[in-house]
Amino acid sequence: MATRRNFLQRWTRLAAGAWATGVFTTSTTDAQTQQPQEPKKKLHILMRSSWGTDEPTRASFAFSHGLALAEAGHDVQIFLTHDATYLMRKATVDAVKPIGWPPLSETMAKVVAKHIPVFT
Repeated sequence: MATRRNFLQRWTRLAAGAWATGVFTTSTTDAQTQQPQEPKKKLHILMRSSWGTDEPTRASFAFSHGLALAEAGHDVQIFLTHDATYLMRKATVDAVKPIGWPPLSETMAKVVAKHIPVFT
C-alpha cells in the first residue's frame, strides 16, 4: 500500500530529475521574443448597494470595490438604494468608520477624484 511519505519521496525524485534535465528551464531568448500581451478587456461595472449606516463595513464595500475596479482601468458606476442613499450626506459619510477599511470619507474623496458616477 502506498503511503503519503512514499508518494512524496517519489514525487521529489521525479521533480529533481526533471529539473536536472532542463524541463523546467526557459531560455532568455524565448522570453525576449515573446509577443507583448494584449490589453485586457475593459469592463463596464455597476455596483449596487442598499447598506446604510447600520452596517458601516458593508456600506463602504460598494465604494471601496468600485474604486479598486476603477483603478484597474474599468468603467464603474455606483447605484445606491434604500438606506444607502443617506451616504450621500457629508455628515453621514464622515461618521461611517468601517472595520478594517479606511474611513468612508477618505474612500469617497478618492471616488470623487476619479469621477466615478454615484446614482441614488
